[in-house]
Parts: sequence; structure tokens; C-alpha cells
Amino acid sequence: MSLKELLKKAVASQAQIEADEERADAHRSVGCTPVDQLTDRSRASVSGVIRSVTLRPREGVPALEAELYDGSGALDLVWLGRREIGGVTPGRRLKIEGLVCLIDGRRTVFNPRYELRPRPGE
Repeated sequence: MSLKELLKKAVASQAQIEADEERADAHRSVGCTPVDQLTDRSRASVSGVIRSVTLRPREGVPALEAELYDGSGALDLVWLGRREIGGVTPGRRLKIEGLVCLIDGRRTVFNPRYELRPRPGE
């Protein structure tokens, strides 16, 4: 590691350090696209960590919503008709595939295929 990288790391905020770690982890996932590079109406694979999970009914239908963060940005995941999914919890790493769309200005994937990834140390 160069002196410049060491100094940058020494003065970085905790949020910046975590973002850098997530970007590095997502970059190691072959075939994944960073969230900040996703375009509307495109199929994509994204790897990141779940920051939040919420049960939010949509038009009377249960919907499980999660926010996936990869260090470059956040992606909303929505599973319609689901109240919970085993393993989909905050702090869990996930790789998803699906069609990206913009909903109220936020990148969103409905009913993504997903793969649970090991947490650090697992």
C-alpha cells in the first residue's frame, strides 16, 4: 500500500471506509455492476450488503422491501407477496439479478433472484 493510500485511509470517515470496503467486495463479484452505473430498464447483477428491511404493503398486497448498498449507491429491492425471506436481514451480503427500473427517482428491482453471500468471517 502506498503512502498516499495510507494517509487517505487514516483521515477517512468510518462511512467512507465502509463504502470503500463494499465497493471492493462488489468489484470482486464477477459480472456485477455498481449501483451508480445502473440504467433504467436494464437487466443487471448487483452485489452488496442489506442496510434495511421493511414490510410495506402495496395496494393491499404484502411487500418486503430491502435496501441493498454496494458502496457506490443504494438499490431498492421489492418482493411482492412476501412478508419475510429467511436470511434477508440487515447486515447480510446479497447478490441479486433482475430488471432495474426507476420508481420515484430511486433504482428499484422487483422480485429479484438472489443469492445469500457469506458475512465477513463466515
